[in-house]
Amino acid sequence: MSDATGSRRSGWIPWVFVGGMGVVVAVNAVFVWLSLSTFTGTTVPRAFERGRQYDLVLAEAARQAALGWQVEVALAGTRLTVTARDSEGRPLTATVEGALHRPLQDLSVPVGFRAVGGGRWSGTPEIPLPGQWEARITLTAPDGARKEVRARLFVPPEAIGG
Repeated sequence: MSDATGSRRSGWIPWVFVGGMGVVVAVNAVFVWLSLSTFTGTTVPRAFERGRQYDLVLAEAARQAALGWQVEVALAGTRLTVTARDSEGRPLTATVEGALHRPLQDLSVPVGFRAVGGGRWSGTPEIPLPGQWEARITLTAPDGARKEVRARLFVPPEAIGG
């Protein structure tokens, strides 16, 4: 008799395992759905091709590092300032072009730079939103040597009047 009573009492134990696995499968299904329906993580166009040609990216970085240029990017309010020196510490003579990009958004604000003198350039872009921005700046020397600079900047709300 004890066998019949014992088996009736323990009949629910397999269903606990089935229920537990059901919860795990349901939670995993929700996470799969969330991962497929949100941000993909790709922030550059043609990321796969760029990854396969990463040796070219490294070679370009080495070429720019060999120039020895020291470049500083600063933001005061909405004024963006670029200061550049050559490998010997002298002010750099170059043209400067650039834009501010909002990370993870398709938003770009061009920056018109003007030479201030002494290896300095200044521009005041019309920044529409506060928060984090990335300055993408290209310096080109008269001899054609080029350096690309990226700098993360934070724009406080009070800088744009909001």
